[in-house]
Amino acid sequence: MKKLIFFFLSFILSLSLSAQTLPEVSLTDAVTGGTVKVSSKSGDKGLVIIFHSLGCPFAKMYESRIKDLRVRFQSQGINIILVNPEIGNSPDEQTPLKNFIDQSGINTAYLIDEKQELTKLLQISKIPEAVLLTRGADGLKVRYRGAIDNNPQAETSVSDRYLERAMNQVLRGEDPTPSQVRAVGCNIRTF
Repeated sequence: MKKLIFFFLSFILSLSLSAQTLPEVSLTDAVTGGTVKVSSKSGDKGLVIIFHSLGCPFAKMYESRIKDLRVRFQSQGINIILVNPEIGNSPDEQTPLKNFIDQSGINTAYLIDEKQELTKLLQISKIPEAVLLTRGADGLKVRYRGAIDNNPQAETSVSDRYLERAMNQVLRGEDPTPSQVRAVGCNIRTF
């Protein structure tokens, strides 16, 4: 009985999150220091936001996979950006971040969610955690959220690429299945 109730509640939560429309949120660009509307980073077919932090070893394990996804899907109209919810706008905090951006070759927008507005809005709890959004009549809609794949430690042992599958399904005009997979990684420090 408990399993049935848990399944039902999980299903309802999944439906409500997949129908969520993202209100306009502006964050700080880590390179320029300027304010950027998150929706302006969307490609024609969608936007993937990956929550990232320099202090999380899981984020480091995923860097090559993030680069690969960006290269393969940006040309198809889905942009990928990184959002850091654990850093402020002080120069001491931003210097290591700017060094990472310059040296990593990740070559994508990196935004700072200093007040954790976007993080809390999307109920993000792990780093890395991905959210796939597509344009709707009312703005960006959440289509998938959760894990990038099923093996953070060993890229060669990945057997289920959740985010990639969701992106391909969106490109084919399908609803991502599943629309949510529990992310594994570092807990986000909330402020």
